[in-house]
Amino acid sequence: MKITEIAETNRKTVNAFLKEHWFSTDMVVRGKVFDLSHAAGFLAQDGHNILGLVTYELCGDACEILSLDSLREKQGIGASLMKQVELAAIKAGCARLTLITTNDNLNAMRFYQKRGFDMTRIFRNALEISRKLKPSIPLTGDYGIPLRHEIEFEKRLHA
Repeated sequence: MKITEIAETNRKTVNAFLKEHWFSTDMVVRGKVFDLSHAAGFLAQDGHNILGLVTYELCGDACEILSLDSLREKQGIGASLMKQVELAAIKAGCARLTLITTNDNLNAMRFYQKRGFDMTRIFRNALEISRKLKPSIPLTGDYGIPLRHEIEFEKRLHA
């Protein structure tokens, strides 16, 4: 597995991956639309095959993770991608990593907490607003759980 930074040379492949896995290159978080087709990030590859992808945005003293995908769970792909974002955030002088996930994403909640993230906020019924901006967001998520809320996670960084 090789991890590389998203660049113009691989942007077309990255955007195709985002469209396949997120239905578009737009991500709606807290009622704001993020265009991931230009977002910074890293991808994990095995040859020409993408195994995982993470995108992020630097915002003041924070680095917000916008998307994280790993096509093979429990093989260290997501953890390796997260480590690269953490190093990039520290290099940029960020004090914390933040991210949002939905209430149905139990696997992600476990993954983030095992890596030092704490739940900091819940945005109740946030998906009602998000669906107005991105109607393709389903009503039901993982494990048949109704998609309703966004949960914010944060990890403090130490240089």
